[in-house]
Amino acid sequence: MDLEGVIRTRPNKKDSWKTVLTLAYQSLGVVYGDLSTSPLYVYKSTFAEDIHHSETNEEIYGVLSFVFWTLTLIPLVKYVFIVLRADDNGEGGTFALYSLLSRHARVSSLPNCQLADEELSEYHKDGIVASNSSFGSSLKSTLEKHRVLQKVLLVLALIGTCMVIGDGVLTPAISVFSAVSGLELSMSKEQHRYVEVPVACVILIFLFAIQHYGTHRVGFLFAPVVIVWLLCISSIGLYNIFHWNPHVYQALSPYYMHKFLKKTRRGGWMSLGGILLCITGSEAMFADLGHFSQLSIQIAFTFVVYPSLILAYMGQAAYLSKHHVIETDYRIGFYESVPEKIRWPVLAIAILAAVVGSQAIITGTFSIIKQCSALGCFPRVKIIHTSSKIHGQIYIPEINWTLMLLTLAVTIGFRDTKSMGNASGLAVITVMLVTTCLMSLVIVLCWHKNIFLAICFILFFGSIEALYFSASLIKFREGAWVPIALSLIFLMVMYVWHYGTFKKYEFDVQNKVSINWLLSLGPTLGIVRVRGIGLIHTELVSGIPAIFSHFVTNLPAFHQVVVFLCIKSVPVPHVKPDERFLVGRVGPREYRLYRCIARYGYRDVHKDDMEFEKDLICSIAEFIRSDKTECSVKLETLEDDEKLTVVGTSSSNLDGVRLSVDEADFSEIASTSELIEIRPTTEKVRKRVRFVVPETPQIDRDTVDELQELMEAREAGMAFILGHSYVKAKRGSSLMKKLVINFGYDFLRRNFRGPTYALSIPHASTVEVGMVYHV
Repeated sequence: MDLEGVIRTRPNKKDSWKTVLTLAYQSLGVVYGDLSTSPLYVYKSTFAEDIHHSETNEEIYGVLSFVFWTLTLIPLVKYVFIVLRADDNGEGGTFALYSLLSRHARVSSLPNCQLADEELSEYHKDGIVASNSSFGSSLKSTLEKHRVLQKVLLVLALIGTCMVIGDGVLTPAISVFSAVSGLELSMSKEQHRYVEVPVACVILIFLFAIQHYGTHRVGFLFAPVVIVWLLCISSIGLYNIFHWNPHVYQALSPYYMHKFLKKTRRGGWMSLGGILLCITGSEAMFADLGHFSQLSIQIAFTFVVYPSLILAYMGQAAYLSKHHVIETDYRIGFYESVPEKIRWPVLAIAILAAVVGSQAIITGTFSIIKQCSALGCFPRVKIIHTSSKIHGQIYIPEINWTLMLLTLAVTIGFRDTKSMGNASGLAVITVMLVTTCLMSLVIVLCWHKNIFLAICFILFFGSIEALYFSASLIKFREGAWVPIALSLIFLMVMYVWHYGTFKKYEFDVQNKVSINWLLSLGPTLGIVRVRGIGLIHTELVSGIPAIFSHFVTNLPAFHQVVVFLCIKSVPVPHVKPDERFLVGRVGPREYRLYRCIARYGYRDVHKDDMEFEKDLICSIAEFIRSDKTECSVKLETLEDDEKLTVVGTSSSNLDGVRLSVDEADFSEIASTSELIEIRPTTEKVRKRVRFVVPETPQIDRDTVDELQELMEAREAGMAFILGHSYVKAKRGSSLMKKLVINFGYDFLRRNFRGPTYALSIPHASTVEVGMVYHV
């Protein structure tokens, strides 16, 4: 599916207020579904065990004060006004921060980075300039020199990513379970236990089962559902405030936090694990930034979501301040404060809002796994694009069913909001701590601000989050072990895959063939050159891969045109189509050896194979037409300094060489006076392939012959040479390395997918070469 031409919805500064407000409306359904459903379970989790609701109201007022200031300081001040500014060319999230830092300090996790990648327009779009700060310069040089610090930074980013994935398991469980818990008001405690869990499981199974259809068909309902829900909880909050306790606003004073902690002491500190659930989903404001804009997300939260949530929490506190005698502890939840006449409609809206919030976090999990895979930190998985119009709508079957099984296991295993809240709270606060740490580096390295500002940022927000983190971690045995266990598993998978991939690339670099060996063979390479194009896939961006020497030394013939193709990711979110390819020669012109590097950002969509193949051939033809280098090149420049030219895709380069396969299209194109047609001289061909070349006065005979030979080779067909690698730890390696490489990496390589480009290549045209890598 080709989404190259999709215009992303993120506006620029010139967009009108109408566009910004439209995006703000749409963001309510995508970004704030999880955050808006938090009133369902915050008070219930807070008063689950650690503290009790007394007639003095000091507990409920203290909790309300904590909720108010937590919502104000973390989502509003930290995210809306600070973190949203740290976008990576419009993209947000943990890996966007890591990508931003890796470009400024050159600590990228990608092994095959080139200096040419720094010439990409999006690489400098965020205004990278040399740091004037002496501390910033010294910090940058320290990170670049010490590999240990680079690994620490990568592990920190991976921990945040793993916790986001863990949140993708826990958020659907606690949101749907809390919404369904409204059924407890219409039946006895013994009965609702046998109804609550099955109903929640059915809704969760339905939610995950429809993921492969995509959300674009029902996405237009998301924003109205969340708006109705926010209107509902804010209206109920206002009713409870005026009806039960109009003076509840006094509890917003920080003084009540002091009274709360003074009275409850250790129990109050442990109850912070439930209070922090009021900010679950805040990270989505930053993670989903790529679909909207800073201003639209800021408007939606500041003027709609934030006031609605504050009114909802104040309303619940006002109701509870006048209802101290509660029949059973489990009835302190959200639905108890809802007027009895509208409980069933509110229950229905709450379930819909919980589904919308769960859908957003599931889609976000798919997106972040795609980013990790593109940056070499997660095994390759099947990615299905469910919409050709909406950017970022993807579906990953393996991850979807894994999330479903884990979510069902959490729901059935815990069966109560308290344990789910403990687990979800730890995942949420860990992601925020990671964001705070990375942001402090961004302030110094990317924004070039004074180190004092970075220290103030990490001390202020880090201390608040560390307080909540300690309160969540202390409940390890009461459910907080779940996100830790999930994160350790995903972190192990990510790091093993990254380590194995990096070692495999190092082996390729150390064993690449010398250019002198190639030149000694002559233009025929010492073998028979047959018609056709040999496309050799390699991870190398320079030099000749060892796989090619296997062919030349063991087979009597090879193709007349050889292309070394490298498909790689770069640490930017998107690569423009007119900067997609780097094309150059390997050896002199008469060897007909070319190198083509296709570059993709970590959020780019790969083209389908037919379109990519067409763009590849056109990019080589355009390079041949516009190449002005001499035929004889010095040996030393070929080995380490291959001259590569930036060439765009055929759709982006309308003035370049175009490929014509359809005979009807050819007759139409040939009639234009501005184009020169080059066609092969042979009469009997199976497939008619023609290059339509723009009129070029400087074109010489050698260039025409080279284009003609490329076209004849394309008509004869393409053979895809893929390396089938077996990675083993070399002799003398440590026991840990042998376990990681021989068992961990080998297991992942066998059970996950191969490279994306190898999935739909015709088997009749594919040659696999087995090689053993001793790393």
